[in-house]
Amino acid sequence: MKKCLGCGIELQNENILNLGYTPNLENDLCARCFKVKHYGETSLVNKNKEDYLKVLEMVNRTKDLVIYVVDVLNINENLDDIKEYLQNDMILVLNKWDLLPKSVKDEKIMVYIKERYEFKEVITVSSLNNYHLDILVKQIKRYQHSSHVYFVGETNAGKSSLLNKIISNYSELSPNLTISSMPETTLETIKIKLNDDLTLIDTPGIVDLQNIIQFLDKKYYKLLNSNKEIKPKTYQIRKNQCLIIGDFLRIDYIDGEKNSFTLYIPNGIKVKRMNIRHDYLKDLSYKEYEVNVHEDLVIYGLGFIKIVLNGKIGIYLNKDVKTFLRKNLI
Repeated sequence: MKKCLGCGIELQNENILNLGYTPNLENDLCARCFKVKHYGETSLVNKNKEDYLKVLEMVNRTKDLVIYVVDVLNINENLDDIKEYLQNDMILVLNKWDLLPKSVKDEKIMVYIKERYEFKEVITVSSLNNYHLDILVKQIKRYQHSSHVYFVGETNAGKSSLLNKIISNYSELSPNLTISSMPETTLETIKIKLNDDLTLIDTPGIVDLQNIIQFLDKKYYKLLNSNKEIKPKTYQIRKNQCLIIGDFLRIDYIDGEKNSFTLYIPNGIKVKRMNIRHDYLKDLSYKEYEVNVHEDLVIYGLGFIKIVLNGKIGIYLNKDVKTFLRKNLI
């Protein structure tokens, strides 16, 4: 069966409500990908996490080189968890480097990662401005075991954008992978043969059910996937003050000296400082953290908040969104 060049799903012309529908089987894109590409329309696809784990099991059996693509703003505390499913040699790619302020240096984050995790290589890249793509391709050629190289990563890590840029830069092919602000854009594996020695294989994004994008209104999807360089927002917070982030997150400063909170989150998300006595968002699930000096609070899928001093904070947020503390990344 012919597959959609955008998302990898098998094309069909029998049921307009099912995935892969196209009115003409001669088309290269399913109707969903066509609407995304030409009209910017988006639609959410709910696939079972087990579907994605089956893909990882298949990749694991190949023993081929894996490129593990991670959004640099959303580095999971358990990056090594991927190795529960993949024993392949892996290159870790910290994608969307262009989102970080230009003052941030690669070296510090590279040291941070290498002190905690073990991969064949760690590379910072940006598909938007071709940052370190030559290095990535060089390392792929160095470590590949066969002509097949697999790209894996969580939904919205930017795999398809990165692959499209590699296709554009290093082959005569046209970049066709569908790019969308919606999670779960790539639905099946897609093979891109660059030459006789290298075939890149895009895989569906791994679904992390603790990512905040799973719980936000659709209006936030484009904001969370903005390609604009982040302008950090710094607030001096006193005890009994709070930060309201969007309409989905509240952070109370319960105890401690006057502290500095620097937010590394998409620019378009509104933030305001209020007195802790206000009840806004207190209907959400609540948890507390004792923050040590120079730690980040990570709200998975949103970004992170750099905190300078010791203090006690309370968080109101959907109970299923992952949050954790780590040493300052920046």
